[in-house]
Amino acid sequence: MSSSFFALFSRMKYINRWSLMRNTEKESLSHHSLETAAIAHALAVIGNTRLGKKYNADRVCVMGVYHDMPEIITGDMPTPVKYYNPEIRRAFGEIEKNTEKSLVDALPEYLRGEYRELICSDGSDKQLQKLLKAADKISALIKCTEEKRAGNTEFGAAYDSTLDAIKKLDCPEADIFLKEFIDAYSEPLDSLTATR
Repeated sequence: MSSSFFALFSRMKYINRWSLMRNTEKESLSHHSLETAAIAHALAVIGNTRLGKKYNADRVCVMGVYHDMPEIITGDMPTPVKYYNPEIRRAFGEIEKNTEKSLVDALPEYLRGEYRELICSDGSDKQLQKLLKAADKISALIKCTEEKRAGNTEFGAAYDSTLDAIKKLDCPEADIFLKEFIDAYSEPLDSLTATR
């Protein structure tokens, strides 16, 4: 029987994020995952070059590609719902774990070990998981920045709470990224491409 794993993966493009909010531009799970992967890679490189860390930048990048794959099945649960109370959070956490397992089980046996480490959120490398979480939040902050820049006031509170969440992560790599890169997301294309 043919494995459904990569056919499921290809459906990330159909899952839209920020479903409870008015968006000027829709953001698919594919878009978010690519951006998160690139930022996670950058955070690892920042850590290695600026902070003397020994992160596996390629590994955290690939983890970013797959980090939200369970949402193909569960959908993008809005934050106010997901964290409404501890019981809902616990129940949804169990659903996420079961979904991760079912996705891994959709692979041929010889691939499961490798992909289990990429998809399952209880992966063994806590340092890379922390970078990935920071990258995920930074991607959300970028979305909020873009929406605010387009005049959508709907994302003002989300911007503030996401920025606060990033600061609470105590991730120096994320702090450096914010200091050196985040302001450019508010600039128009002409400014971004102007000769410096």
